[in-house]
Amino acid sequence: MSNPETFHFQAEIAQLMSLIVNAVYQNKEIFLRELISNASDAIDKIRYQSLTDPSVLDSGKDLKITIVPDNDNKILSIRDTGIGMTKADLINNLGTIAKSGTKAFMERMQETKDASMIGQFGVGFYSAYLVADEVEVISKHNDDEQYIWRSSAGQDFTVTRDTVNESLGRGTEIRLHLKEDLSEYLEERRIKDVVKKHSEFISYPIHLIVQKEVEKEVPVEESEEAADDEEKDENKAKIEEVEDEDEDGEKKAKTKKVKEMETVDEELNQTKPIWTRNPDSIQKEEYDAFYKSLTNDWEDPLAVKHFSVEGQLEFRSILFTPRRAPFDLFEGKKKRNNIKLYVRRVFIMDNCEEIIPEWLNFVKGIVDSEDLPLNLSREVLQQNKILKVIRKNIVKKCVEMFSEIAEDKDNFNKFYEAFSKNIKLGVHEDSQNRAKLADFLRYNSTKSVDELTSLKDYVTRMSEKQKYIYYITGESRQAVESSPFLETLKRKGFEVLFLVDPIDEYAVQQLKEYEGKELKSVTKEGLELEDDEDEKKKFEEQKKELEPLCSTIKEVLGEKVEKVIVTDLISESPCVILTGEFGWSANMERIMRAQALRDSGGMTSYMASKRTFGLQPNHPIIRELKNKVAADKNDKTVRDLVNLLYESALLSSGFTLDDPSLFSNRIYRMVKLGLSLDDDEGASAGATTETDAPALEEVTESNMEEID
Repeated sequence: MSNPETFHFQAEIAQLMSLIVNAVYQNKEIFLRELISNASDAIDKIRYQSLTDPSVLDSGKDLKITIVPDNDNKILSIRDTGIGMTKADLINNLGTIAKSGTKAFMERMQETKDASMIGQFGVGFYSAYLVADEVEVISKHNDDEQYIWRSSAGQDFTVTRDTVNESLGRGTEIRLHLKEDLSEYLEERRIKDVVKKHSEFISYPIHLIVQKEVEKEVPVEESEEAADDEEKDENKAKIEEVEDEDEDGEKKAKTKKVKEMETVDEELNQTKPIWTRNPDSIQKEEYDAFYKSLTNDWEDPLAVKHFSVEGQLEFRSILFTPRRAPFDLFEGKKKRNNIKLYVRRVFIMDNCEEIIPEWLNFVKGIVDSEDLPLNLSREVLQQNKILKVIRKNIVKKCVEMFSEIAEDKDNFNKFYEAFSKNIKLGVHEDSQNRAKLADFLRYNSTKSVDELTSLKDYVTRMSEKQKYIYYITGESRQAVESSPFLETLKRKGFEVLFLVDPIDEYAVQQLKEYEGKELKSVTKEGLELEDDEDEKKKFEEQKKELEPLCSTIKEVLGEKVEKVIVTDLISESPCVILTGEFGWSANMERIMRAQALRDSGGMTSYMASKRTFGLQPNHPIIRELKNKVAADKNDKTVRDLVNLLYESALLSSGFTLDDPSLFSNRIYRMVKLGLSLDDDEGASAGATTETDAPALEEVTESNMEEID
């Protein structure tokens, strides 16, 4: 070997290397990503040169990257057949000319203690010192001799003409003398994991060459056979050996099993980046296989969207819709999305929240950008305009993918069963795509009880005189099907949608209309039905007739209700509880009360439903109650009946009772009256007297005891 020449690192590089060597950083594994990316770039350069001058590949046409772990010497080698470096390149690129990003990178590293963004500043090579005490770079350029660059991350480095190693032909080999505690990077499995995670889709083959112990059958030599025979004679074994014969009757040679060390060459990145190919040339089976390797799912995807965006911004993407939702789809601590971000086929991250909205967290796939800087930090991501363009395009393509799924009814039913909550969350959150997402909503209704119907189909079934899309929210389909609010609407032939998923309450607050038709809740005040003039006139007369009863009921109920009105929304029930037009519905109030971390004051009290007690003017109970009030508005029975009607209406309208025991006591007293029992008989039978009610007085058939 010729005499080594010693050079001093430029001050900034020496400082950078000192920072890397002496500090403790997380994710040290990124060194392999950086060195493989550099190797890929070097191969790119020689390949580009060969387009104009094919003779540059005479020194080696096989373009690949090779990783060789040497467990005995604790050395990890990464070799490429790229362009290589001359002596001047080694001195300039690896030591004396600091890249412009060096200082900026050092400042960022001291702040974040995160080395993963090193390549962003053009100093990725120095990440080798995260794991190595000493680094050797052996390089051969077509225009120069083979040289060795060597440094232990001190103040200087040496460059020597290589006369000891075999010729590389062309390219670079980096030898990392690993630190004592980082020998894990010599393990076959660890290297495979890091390469699969970060560099699986590099354009050039990455080979791992390891020594493995294998078992082989070898023929037994004659001398060994004779020794075995003597041993048998000595032991006087009476076992006659039967030698195997082949089909021709010839004796087969005896063999024995021995263990040998064998060199195994395995290609690590056999899954090719199919997103770089033309979609027309890719079969469904290839997409399915790629999806399974990407997600570890055992089922084929329900749908796939493969597209590229060109122009000012260039990126390619493949998006998949799974067949079923994961059990932890909305788990708070779960990873926010399943989109892997690549830059020029190098894996960057899979937890980039800015690349896709939360409501699309079930979509899996990759995005490979040509324009993003390699090794993005989170701060850069948040400020990067390119990312906003990528996000906008991904959402647009996802909506297109869902539209394609909707063309097949069976497939869409599977999709909607699994991901309906996500679509509704999208309606709530994504104002730009709300109208498109509304097309995917499906509900049961009064005219489509057993089969889900779309809003589009609902609109086509609307009669000419129907102005609104009617819906009712509730805890379950069974609860809303028997709701008193549907009575008049059913009689008039108007269809009502059943919204029984808790998230429907949130979505419908944002989805004000569909195709110009306003959505109206049938449980809220202010709903106007299309009546003819005779019906309106008759209704106005009834309202005037029941005014004394309304004012009496308001006096009895006090602050429990905001007002008492006559309503035409019911036709069979005596009364209902309506909520204010702009407050929470009864169902929303139930949902908010169930929140574990709800605010008992503040917003809850502000948004809580303003209750309106609605009376059905033609019901016998209301007519008789009107007569009682007209005869004696201070009758004790009136007070008790009003309370009982109010609490019954609360339940049938979807509310919960503030004091269920009081309501129960009223019912028990009615049962006693029906059985002609008095309190004394109940007490003697061991029953507990109601603390909420005074003793019973003499009653007649038309008289009930008041219970407070």
